[in-house]
Parts: sequence; C-alpha cells; structure tokens
Amino acid sequence: MLLSRQLANFTRGESDALRKAMGKKKKDIVDQMKPKFIEGGKANGHDPKVLEKIWADWEKFASYAFNKSHATCYSWVAYQTAYLKANYPAEFMAAIMSRRKDQITEITKLMDECRSIGIPTLGPDVNESRLKFTANKKGEIRFGLAGIKGMGEAPSNAIIEEREKNGPYKNIYDFIERVDLRNVNRKVLESLAYSGGFDSFGHRREQFFAPNAKGEVFLDTLLRYGQRFQQEKAMQMNSLFGDDNAVEVAHPPIPEGDRWPTIEKLNKERELVGIYLSAHPLDEYGVVLTDMCNTRCTEVGRDADREALAKRETITFGGIVTNVVERFSSKTGKPFGLVTIEDFDGAGEIALFGDDWTRWSGMMKHNYNIFIRAKMQQRFRNSNSYEMKIENVQQLYDVKNNSLKSITISVDTTKVTEETIANLTSSLQAHPGTTEVFVSLITQAGQDNLLLRSSNCKINVDRKLLMSITDQDGLGYSIN
Repeated sequence: MLLSRQLANFTRGESDALRKAMGKKKKDIVDQMKPKFIEGGKANGHDPKVLEKIWADWEKFASYAFNKSHATCYSWVAYQTAYLKANYPAEFMAAIMSRRKDQITEITKLMDECRSIGIPTLGPDVNESRLKFTANKKGEIRFGLAGIKGMGEAPSNAIIEEREKNGPYKNIYDFIERVDLRNVNRKVLESLAYSGGFDSFGHRREQFFAPNAKGEVFLDTLLRYGQRFQQEKAMQMNSLFGDDNAVEVAHPPIPEGDRWPTIEKLNKERELVGIYLSAHPLDEYGVVLTDMCNTRCTEVGRDADREALAKRETITFGGIVTNVVERFSSKTGKPFGLVTIEDFDGAGEIALFGDDWTRWSGMMKHNYNIFIRAKMQQRFRNSNSYEMKIENVQQLYDVKNNSLKSITISVDTTKVTEETIANLTSSLQAHPGTTEVFVSLITQAGQDNLLLRSSNCKINVDRKLLMSITDQDGLGYSIN
C-alpha cells in the first residue's frame, strides 16, 4: 500500500483497493490498476523497466503468496493441530465437531473420519453428555445434550450440574427425582427419550410412550411422579421434624409396549439430532449398496453429470426413499413424481413422468428401501441431452436375499495376528444367516494359496460385519 502511494501517487483508497484485490486473488481488478501505476511512476521520474519489474513481482504475489508472518502463523497452527490430533484424537475430533455442530453434512464426514481412526461416536446420554461433543474416559465421543432439538442450554445445564454435584443418575426414577423440573419439562423428557438420552437405563425408547392400563403414557405418569416426589421432599425439609430421606412415593410401573420398527426409531433419532447415530436404516443392506451398485444417489440428482452416467452400460443404485412429491403437468395434466432417495453418501432426486410414474410409483413410497436398475438414453437423436430410463425397481430385501449367495474373506497370512482371527471369528458368530462363507488365504507373493469353504457357518452380511472386516489389517472381502 505504501509503495503504490510513494511510487505512483495512489490515494489511500486506491492503495487499499489494490491490497484487497491482491488478497482476494482478483486478477481482473489488479490488471485494471496497472496502467495507473505505470503512468504514475513515470510521472514521478521512475524507470519504466523498474516499474514493470515491481508490478510483475506484485502479480506473482497476488497469484498465491503469503507474507512471512502470515506463513509462520499458519505453520504454527498446523503444528499444534497435528500434535493434538496425534496425541489427543478423541478430544481433537470432539472439538471440531462442536464447532461444526450446526452443519450436519460436516458432522457426518467427521463421524466417518472418527470411525476410520477407531473412535466411536455415541449418541446423547444423561449420565455422560455435556453441552457439546466431548470425549469420555474410554476415548469415545459423546453427542452433546444442547445439540438435541427441544433441548437448550438451561435444561442441559440443569441435568449436568445435578449430575456433577450428586453423582450419576442410577435409573430413570432417580433422574426424575433429582433434576430441576422447572427446566426439565415434558418436552425435554420427550426429546431425551426419542434421541436415546435414557438408553443407558436399560429401557427401550418406545416404553416411554407406551400407555398403562388407564391409557396414560408412561412419560406423563413419570413426570407427575417426579413433581409429587419433589413436592413431598420440599415439605419434609420444611417440617420441624422432617427427614429428607423419608419421602415415599410409589414408582409408576414401566409398561412393555409394542416394539417400534427400526426405521421409526431411527427417524425419530434423526429428527432430533439431525443424523443417524445409534444405527442407519440401511445398515442391513450395506453389502448391496456398496458391492452391487455402481452409482451413488448423489450422482443422479438434478445436477448429475448425465454424460458420465451414459458411459455406464447399466446404472444401479439404491437407498431409502425419504421424500415423494406428486404433481401434475401444466401441459398435459398428467401426474409426475419427484422422488428423493438417500444412501450412506447422501441424497439424490429423480423425476418420473407419464407411464414411468404410473408403473413405478407403487414401489417408491416413503421409507421404502429400494434398488433401481436404469439406463441413460438420449432425449433426441444425435443430441448430448440424456434422460434416465428406469428398467426395474426392487426391494433391497429381495435383492439381498436373491442375489447374495456367498462372501469370500481374504486373509493375508503375513499381516494377521491371533487377535485378528479371534475378532473375525467373533464377528462371524455374531451374524448368523444364510450366506455361505469362503476363506481365501493369501501368501507373501500376494496370490491365493488356499480357498476354504465353511461347511457349518452361514452368516448375515450387513454393514457392521463388513466394517469389522475392512477395519482390520490383513483382511478383505469379495461378494459372490
């Protein structure tokens, strides 16, 4: 800034505009200011060649450069963050997730990063969660209470402060007896139950919403119990002969209630925390989406690269239907549908018109898990405009049952340990099913040495099993 003023009589405003243009890499603005700099420098008696050299140096700086103090600060911050991630990975990732707590797509990516480095990300828990994401004593990351919809800092702080003052909550009755019910109201209790905040007490989430013999929801009877208990306790403490340990109010029984479908439980969880935490509704079909699909849902949306998709002979993708909108064409009056399908990587929207919508709409209902086979075809002869033509739609359940015949687990004998084999055996035993298992032993030369078929072990291949295989060094798998 100072040089432009001294050499070429730039005003303070012009020199600041030059600085901003260089800092923002706006070359067109920098180019516009060059003639003024050269002419101004000449008027001050400076050699034009020297002025050209100075401007050329400034242009190089503007393309991508830092001054030394800036670069030093960046390197120091990079060193600090690298040190923290290497030595305190759970705490480091929890801090980043707290900073990104309102950006769900970023949280999902960070959760994947946590999984890749062996750090579990757990849902909210009244006995362990704090306001934001935090690392517990086991090196796991807990979701913060304040991140649950329907909560806030006041009820979250009330729960945390009581826990820190008088110890962990022993059960749901101990919780409702101790928390400040002026802050922890019915809506807060509902949010905690739906999101899994009470899971550590050993009760199913649906039990909190199950009716008793009188038709009253347990959550309501629990709240009334807590209010009555605290009133009785306050009266005892204010009494001349009161004994604060003598409060006796009968615990309302916890009804069994009907079990919720997994998708209903997970959708409530996602509604309140923004993401699936305890599981994913597509986990059961992870093998189909990962190994039997050549396209992801994010690739088939409105902004899809249709020319790239057209290069694939057949397009296969699948996921859970999260939204369906039916409308009518203003030209023909015929119905058409916009269907949003989501897999592990994200969502995409497909549009079906005319006979296609009539034919496939029955398979594309909200919360359906579907597998789609399609082709890209030209809209017009010799054009570069393509549209998707669906050939078949199936339930993911049917695809997995009918197409998944066997899994071959490759074992690199130079890398596996006894612990690896023990973990693999435990994982296989925990997933009984109907898929045949083969084991391929890999020699040091990297070639199959021996292919073994299990005669008494058939398994259910889901995402959790596949992750337990791929997360261990020396193990891999292939399907069919």
